[in-house]
Amino acid sequence: MISLSDYTYHLPDQRIARYPLAERDQSKLLVYQNGQIAHRQFSDLAASLPDKSILFFNDTKVIPARLHFMKETGAIIEVFLLNPVAPASLVQQAMEVTGEATWHCAIGNLKRWPVGSRLSLQHQTLTLEAILSDAEKQWVTLRWTPEHLTFSEVMVETGKIPLPPYLHRDAEESDKERYQTVYSQAAGAVAAPTAGLHFTDRVFKALDERLIRKDFLTLHVSAGTFQPVKVANAAEHQMHAEQVIVSRASIENLLNANGPVVAVGTTSMRTLESLYWYGVKLINNPETPFLIAQDEPYQRPCDLPRDAALEAVLQKMVRSGVDRITGSTAIYIMPGYQFRVCRGLITNFHQPASTLLLLIAAFVGEDWRAIYRAALDGNYRFLSYGDSSLLFPKNR
Repeated sequence: MISLSDYTYHLPDQRIARYPLAERDQSKLLVYQNGQIAHRQFSDLAASLPDKSILFFNDTKVIPARLHFMKETGAIIEVFLLNPVAPASLVQQAMEVTGEATWHCAIGNLKRWPVGSRLSLQHQTLTLEAILSDAEKQWVTLRWTPEHLTFSEVMVETGKIPLPPYLHRDAEESDKERYQTVYSQAAGAVAAPTAGLHFTDRVFKALDERLIRKDFLTLHVSAGTFQPVKVANAAEHQMHAEQVIVSRASIENLLNANGPVVAVGTTSMRTLESLYWYGVKLINNPETPFLIAQDEPYQRPCDLPRDAALEAVLQKMVRSGVDRITGSTAIYIMPGYQFRVCRGLITNFHQPASTLLLLIAAFVGEDWRAIYRAALDGNYRFLSYGDSSLLFPKNR
């Protein structure tokens, strides 16, 4: 039993950052290390990291996943892309599809959209048509002309950036740039890995000067990141699975790391920890697919060393002759979880009673309360466009 009421706090509305700062790296940085709290600027990140640290970034790119169609009656139908269905179910492949694609969507005003009926919108020379193909599954088939355009190109022209609902505002032109990390590459997320929004070329230069290593992996953030925990026992909350992609070089860098592994964001942390559990599964069954259930870490005790698990993943890639491995994870990191890979975390300040706050509590223990109290007392800005923290738990 994990009582959700033990992982909440009062977040005044005025502390929610609805817009980003003019300069990304001028946000505040709360540093928690050896049980002590210090207040700095994000531009000081490099100086705050231990020697020989290696940072792992999530290079996913937010797609303009909100589409608005108007019926002849004037009713607005909102289509929010969630997961691709056909002809490709892997996100990055789905973004390169041409002519037609079917997606699982969240649909606003669904009752006013009969199955099989068509909606369309026009953008300059581009026409996009939407057909509700299955109301129960909320599958929408999208067709467009010119047909040679990729789905990614179509969405850039017709879609809107899906800002978090707690910002209580529509996306603006500036959000197209600011709700992306400067290093985003792999289109497919419907929410930004917000811990990375603070990084700039200036911060990267400072990291290079300190010989802090960098690596990149991909987790395509799903709409489940906004899903509130509605059960009194937080352990009963159902997580959404998200697609992850990790390179062979990243596994090798983890195995060769001689300093702390620092996850840039909770999505990077969930990916890195999922790699460990995939390695555990491979040792038991070398042909098992890369699918991590939310309760995977809690099903049975496991004392397998980190490097043994990662080596199993690496050898699986060698046997398969692949340089990148694609999988799916719904891993649920909550109090009681034993971290296997990550020793540090860069992250923003999260909503009360959320899975993200539960992850923070799992990582730093009861000190999460002191950290959040210090942030509130220090006038930190909270949530996606808010300030940042660098966390190193005691005894780790």
